[in-house]
Amino acid sequence: MSVDSSLVEEIRSASRTMVRELGFMKSTLAGTRYSPSAVHALLEIENQGAMPAAQLVQALGLEKSSVSRMVGKLIEAGEIEEAASSEDGRSKNLFLTELGKRTVADIHVHGQQQVITAMNLLDPTQQRVVAQGLGAYASALQLRHERPQEVAASPVEIITGYQPGLIGRIAEMHADFYSRHWHFGQFFESKVAAGAAEFTGRLDHPANQIWAAVQNGRIVGSVAIDGQDLGNNEAHLRWFILDDTCRGTGVGRQLLAQAMAFCDEAGFSATQLWTFKGLDAARRLYESFGFVLALEEQGTQWGSSVTEQQFTRPAMQNPPL
Repeated sequence: MSVDSSLVEEIRSASRTMVRELGFMKSTLAGTRYSPSAVHALLEIENQGAMPAAQLVQALGLEKSSVSRMVGKLIEAGEIEEAASSEDGRSKNLFLTELGKRTVADIHVHGQQQVITAMNLLDPTQQRVVAQGLGAYASALQLRHERPQEVAASPVEIITGYQPGLIGRIAEMHADFYSRHWHFGQFFESKVAAGAAEFTGRLDHPANQIWAAVQNGRIVGSVAIDGQDLGNNEAHLRWFILDDTCRGTGVGRQLLAQAMAFCDEAGFSATQLWTFKGLDAARRLYESFGFVLALEEQGTQWGSSVTEQQFTRPAMQNPPL
């Protein structure tokens, strides 16, 4: 699976900014007199309650000798102590001392204040997106080590028709992408959810269909053809969206190929879609399937003022596969 290069650079740039702003470039961290690795060690020991040095080596991903020196310094400073394990007297575990517990409490206060100060500059939707995005990215980083072969394989299946959870995922993927990149809010998410819910109630009509891209049991993309709402034997392409994990992988082309084949087989006189200026990657994909820009004007149908665009695809085009 490939990832859009622009997303890769965006994430790398954001990561560098976070490293600088959170203080990881400094010799000490979180308002303590300790290095970032030592602070991390204290947090890991607190999280486990007690842990052997060997487990700390694995958790930190550092050389055994480096961890040994750091542990020695923390013991000397009175932050941690080493004692025989209650389960096996032959092995020793690391524990926080009372001083260490107070130090870790101060670290938590410092870290919480950093997060609160930054998050207060964002609206509630953006705050939710940040929390979900960072959580998903952190999990993906861990998966590289835990099951790299499974992550690399991860096939995507295109499934026709309604799937449980599809309406919610369509709304979630739209809200996630457009809030981050275009600051669309509650109005937009509600409109997407209401429209998708109404449409799926009409899927028994032969002019309507929806497709979902599914990876590891999770819906990661969608597209729909509404053959009823425009009239004049014209199809309306709606809710074309991809999860960030699938951008640049060819999944979007697979979804559009299915939708355009459906339009051609149904004999629609044309297929219309509405979008807005600035979504350049999507526009290039639409144009590769024969869509041409038919109308461009300022509008607010998505809750924000944007340059809206209408693209038209005449009947019986041959999309490249």
